[in-house]
Amino acid sequence: MIGVRFGPGSDGRSVRGFPRRLRGLYLLIAALTAVPGILRAQVFHGTPSDYRSLIVGLAPGDTLSLAAGTYRSGLPIIDLHGVPGRAIVVTGPARGAPAIFPGRPCCNTVQIKDSSYVEIRDLKLDGRDIPGIDGVNGRGVTHHITIEGLTIVGHGGDQQDVGISTKGPAWDWVIRGNTIVGAGTGMYLGNSPGDDPFVRGIIEYNLMVDTIGYNLQIKQQNPRPTGIGMPPDGGRTIIRYNVFTKAHGASSGAMARPNLLVGHFPLTGAGRNDVYEIYGNFFWQNPTEALFQGEGNIALYDNVFVNDFGDAVNIQPQHGVPRMVRVFDNTVVARDSGIQVIGGAAGYTREVIGNAVFAGSPIRAAYRRDNVAVPYAAAGDFLNRISGALGGRDWFPRPGMLTGVAVDLRPFQAFTDYNRDFDGTLRDGTHRGAYAGSGVNPGWIPRLEIRPPLGVIPVPVATSGGGVPGPVKPVPGSPGSGAHLVTRMRARY
Repeated sequence: MIGVRFGPGSDGRSVRGFPRRLRGLYLLIAALTAVPGILRAQVFHGTPSDYRSLIVGLAPGDTLSLAAGTYRSGLPIIDLHGVPGRAIVVTGPARGAPAIFPGRPCCNTVQIKDSSYVEIRDLKLDGRDIPGIDGVNGRGVTHHITIEGLTIVGHGGDQQDVGISTKGPAWDWVIRGNTIVGAGTGMYLGNSPGDDPFVRGIIEYNLMVDTIGYNLQIKQQNPRPTGIGMPPDGGRTIIRYNVFTKAHGASSGAMARPNLLVGHFPLTGAGRNDVYEIYGNFFWQNPTEALFQGEGNIALYDNVFVNDFGDAVNIQPQHGVPRMVRVFDNTVVARDSGIQVIGGAAGYTREVIGNAVFAGSPIRAAYRRDNVAVPYAAAGDFLNRISGALGGRDWFPRPGMLTGVAVDLRPFQAFTDYNRDFDGTLRDGTHRGAYAGSGVNPGWIPRLEIRPPLGVIPVPVATSGGGVPGPVKPVPGSPGSGAHLVTRMRARY
């Protein structure tokens, strides 16, 4: 920190006596220093022996950089507040040996409470399958929190154990580039009664593998609390570029859960016009439930859904009912139901447009048009490769397939990236499904990995094993990785 005193300086001269050519700079530094937090940002280097004592003193703009090692006392982020543009950052090594936080029976591993403008990056959380603990847990009022590049394993002691959870009003969270393997639930945002809303978040570039329950659930929302600074009506929560899979280890019967479920926003007051924008995701297998379930206000587009065991998309009543629903430009391959939109509220539009659906029962919706809807068994006639190991399959259209009269995309222009396909290619409306092209796939081939940023070419790197992913160390340029292919990025998302 730069310190400047008014009045006599160390050389005994006053500001008035300061050399004229330096007087302006002197006064500027003095003025900046008088504002709390200005020019104060520092980088602290923590180790397992001293990191807890460093956390409590962090101020806006500060970074706590943790060395590789094992941190056995958890990570409490309690009443810590950065400011816009000057977040408090706690980070482990971006590459090489990780900073590991093993689970403890007493406590959630990373506990965030009553904090804002905090970023937590590049840590490994190993819950050791101790029941009753979460990897990351937010309580109280939290906002502008970033959780990035975490590897979360060993949180599968019970279906109620969660990789990343919020249990208090939370808004403007960014959850990016995390790998969650084998948790009871991957992410659980909100609480069961609906009193702790998760609002205006961004959930992107995550890999959620073989959870017992949901890969991700965002709970329904009652009327929002007032007087705590929550965002106004008309926000959007964005779920994009994630990989969701429940191919192994899922609960069955009454405990079966979809890969992704979103509940309704408040039915009245602030938030009633919020919307979920869910696009560019890859959904892979669920032997016991649908890949996606939702209600309320939903825009679902440019996703690839594959379930060789059951249903793909069920938009239906749960705690509320579907309201504004737009399902467009998705590729769906499902043994049973493809896209189902039922039980909606009067006075709202629900549309299914421009999708390519290959399913036992392709589309059930009151309003549908310009879709390709054919039996599940016929998918191979339209798509490049629908069988074999993941990474060898390719749901890009065969040459000349899945085209038609141009769909007018203007009704969707309120939605983020509405005119970009699964790989970010600009659409002209003539292609059905998630891809705006046919023939050779120029983009990412879906597999169990954190998908590369749009426009970044993945370079395969050998891995030590196959099958279901285990703990994965980040590689340069990427805060996480996957199972069958580790992707070395040329740019960070």
